[in-house]
Amino acid sequence: QVQLVESGGGLVQAGDSLRLSCAPSGRTFYVMGWFRQAPGKEREFIAAIRRSTGDKTYADSVKGRFTISRDSAKNTVDLQMNSLKPEDTAVYYCAGDLLGRAKVAQTTSYDYWGQGTQVTVSS
Repeated sequence: QVQLVESGGGLVQAGDSLRLSCAPSGRTFYVMGWFRQAPGKEREFIAAIRRSTGDKTYADSVKGRFTISRDSAKNTVDLQMNSLKPEDTAVYYCAGDLLGRAKVAQTTSYDYWGQGTQVTVSS
């Protein structure tokens, strides 16, 4: 059974940090991505990491504040979020791409999704 399980969400204040983890199982994913979706908005790309090269891609809105990484020992893909802002409030999803597609920022490049974890940043 293929699963992506996110953890680490919560309620924090502006300027705080939070670390999200995604634990994939059942298949090998060649690209892992993080997306978020705020109420009334479309799902937005945050970051992605390619398994073969370690290449990382970030959305401009989080560049310099968020860091995506792979923990091979734990088999997780983590998203370290620093200097959080109220506009970062959303449900955060991890996603897995089985084929290693080039367009990592597109939701259609991913085959499996986690259930999401809520991140709320208060001002």
